[in-house]
Order: sequence, then C-alpha cells, then structure tokens
Amino acid sequence: MLRVTVAYSPAPREVFEETLSLAAGSTVQDAVASSTLAQTFAQLDWQALTPGIWGRAVAWDEVLADLDRVELCRPLAVDPKVARRERFRQQGARGTGLFANRRKGGKAGY
Repeated sequence: MLRVTVAYSPAPREVFEETLSLAAGSTVQDAVASSTLAQTFAQLDWQALTPGIWGRAVAWDEVLADLDRVELCRPLAVDPKVARRERFRQQGARGTGLFANRRKGGKAGY
C-alpha cells in the first residue's frame, strides 16, 4: 500500500489536502479519482489542470511512490515576465525604486 497526499488550491490561501492509501502501481490519475476532490469541487474539471508530484510537472499516467504529494496546479493568472515588466515600468527611471540605493562604486542597474 502507498500513502499519497492529493493537494489542490482553488484560491490563494485556501488548500484542499487529502491523504489516501492506494495500491502499489497506482497512477496520478488513480489518486485524484479516488480522492473526494470531485465531490468537494463539483464544478472543477480536474483533468484540465496540470498534475505534479512535489512541484514537478508529471503526466497523468505517472506511477506513484510511497509518500508522494500529488498537486493539481491552476493556470497562471498573469505571466511572471509580463508582471515583472509592468512593475519595472511603474518604478520609473533607473535612479528610483530598486536602483535608488546603490553601493558606492557599484554598477548601474544592479
């Protein structure tokens, strides 16, 4: 028997987590299907989410090991690169924001 945890976060600071006992050779899809995730979040299409084990993306047919943590990841709301560009644009010139307090003799921009 394997002990596996299934985790899903429907919103920030809100986590669904369930520990299951599964037969050896079970896959990620078996773990999610045998959890109460579908009953708890009836409107959720969990097969459209990206599965992962301990933060590493895997396929649905990945075989589980004992004490694995299966995580279902929501799609990103904002691309991190775009968000960083927007934050940088709002800071203004290089002499303000992150770049205002420079070490003496340090290079500009870092």
